[in-house]
Amino acid sequence: MSLFSEINEALKIATSAMVANKARGTLTALGIIIGIVAVITTMTAANGLQISFRESFAAVGSDVIYVSQRPWVQNGPWFRFRNRPAITMDEAQKLQDRLFGKGVVNPSMGTNTSIKYESKIAENARVIGTTEKQVIVATMLPETGRFLMPFDVDYKRRVAVIGAEIAENLFGDFDPVGRDIKLGMYKFQVVGVMEKQGGSVFGGPNFDRQVFIPITTYTSVFGNSGGRSNVDIAIKAPSPDAMQDFEYEVIGEMRKIRGLKPIEEDNFSINKLNNLLDAYNNIMGVVVAVGLAITSVSLFVGGVGVMNIMFVSVTERTREIGIRKAIGAKRRNILMQFLFESQMICLIGGAVGLLIAAGITALVNQFLIPASLSPVIIAAALIISMLVGILAGFVPAWRGARLNPIDALRYE
Repeated sequence: MSLFSEINEALKIATSAMVANKARGTLTALGIIIGIVAVITTMTAANGLQISFRESFAAVGSDVIYVSQRPWVQNGPWFRFRNRPAITMDEAQKLQDRLFGKGVVNPSMGTNTSIKYESKIAENARVIGTTEKQVIVATMLPETGRFLMPFDVDYKRRVAVIGAEIAENLFGDFDPVGRDIKLGMYKFQVVGVMEKQGGSVFGGPNFDRQVFIPITTYTSVFGNSGGRSNVDIAIKAPSPDAMQDFEYEVIGEMRKIRGLKPIEEDNFSINKLNNLLDAYNNIMGVVVAVGLAITSVSLFVGGVGVMNIMFVSVTERTREIGIRKAIGAKRRNILMQFLFESQMICLIGGAVGLLIAAGITALVNQFLIPASLSPVIIAAALIISMLVGILAGFVPAWRGARLNPIDALRYE
């Protein structure tokens, strides 16, 4: 008998055994279904969080370098950065002059305050003093109205561009453009509303709760006496490919501005989107590993259930094994028969679990975070189901394949 015929025969026997024991097979597959749902939803949730994180921080810009007093992700003791001098507007202007024609330089500074419109208040909103170059260095634009213009900065105009969440909370369905709001104690006219960015992830900035005002107005209203307010400087590189060389140039120019000697370490930080992504990937790697380890327990329990049922199945069909061996069946025929049966149970359970996980993923995508079942996750679910079937069914199948035909025929 050819190998194909042997496989075909083993499949037919395994299928008939499954049909004859529908209730037992269904209950056995339930453990696999629960395990697959747990594992797949963990993977899709992690994937969704990664998508949400990238979308949330898209405004940071992948080709933008930020010169700040402290690093976004601190990889050392905090006191290393505590006494660093604040970056001033004078330093930002000097850096802009030195990089003229090479990159777009945009200084900004911010504070948290309440925003009021009539009787409605948005607490703890982020007010950012910036320039018209903000829309060049960041990948976000006004949805309605306009952004800041050069004359707003030059003439210290009290105008504001508000985030989508601020607009929704204060104005509802009304158009905010042209209306007056109060930032703390000061009145500003709304000239634009930013497009929705999607909120914050893992305690990161909520771009929809930001308000942009001219940086000159910011310094006069919120204070910058003696240049003590801390400035962040965003510099857009000429191109993404030139990021590394441009970063070295920015560091060199900043060191010259601060008069640092060659042996002195930088007393400022260079931040990029990659810093956030690396930190996020490190954290999520641990979270996903722990999550998969916990959810895999349910899959392990399901596999143990399949193994127990396969031992029962082999015991119940001992005489059948003896008859098949007596008429010429080989060990591999018996082995394939029970392995196919355990794999069918696990594959059916995996397929059903995949469908349930797809439904849960659709709900998560609709109401919580962007999430989807990628081809890789679907393939992983089916492969995991097959592996569980092989591992759970091998020992019982091997035990059945090694039965002595005479002893098997005597079994009652």
